[in-house]
Amino acid sequence: MTKFDDFTFEHLNKLQVGKIGEYWAKIWMTFAGFDIYTTDVDDKGIDFIIRTDNEKHIDVQVKTIRTTGYVYITKETWKSGLRENLNLVLVLLKNNEMPSVYFIPSKVWENPTALFSDKNYDKEGQTSKPEWGINISQKNMQELEQYEITKFIAKNKSNG
Repeated sequence: MTKFDDFTFEHLNKLQVGKIGEYWAKIWMTFAGFDIYTTDVDDKGIDFIIRTDNEKHIDVQVKTIRTTGYVYITKETWKSGLRENLNLVLVLLKNNEMPSVYFIPSKVWENPTALFSDKNYDKEGQTSKPEWGINISQKNMQELEQYEITKFIAKNKSNG
């Protein structure tokens, strides 16, 4: 089967959508030859760890969304801050299509754009926790494309 004609996602609940995204991201990383280590407790905003070689590991948080919208991670969740080996994998689910996967370095939030937002909610009356977000819209897709998963894989290919 080469088509995704029978794959739809609207009947799934939020937890199921999240699990599909995590599994899909792990499939891509495993297929690329990376070692994957799953965390037993996700209390640090890390869903899994990728070992690219004997000395380098990458912490990964996965966010999954159906088509367009807004996803975020609280700054409290990534309390250690933005760093070189911390990444967000974004999985976009569209009915009847193979999921799209993007590998986003956390450091992108150091320079917010229309796609990547940095919200502190520090004005009077604002009660939300500070967050880093992604505004997924047709307008922002061109900027997002630079983070398409195969580009990360090509750059970090394991020599196995």
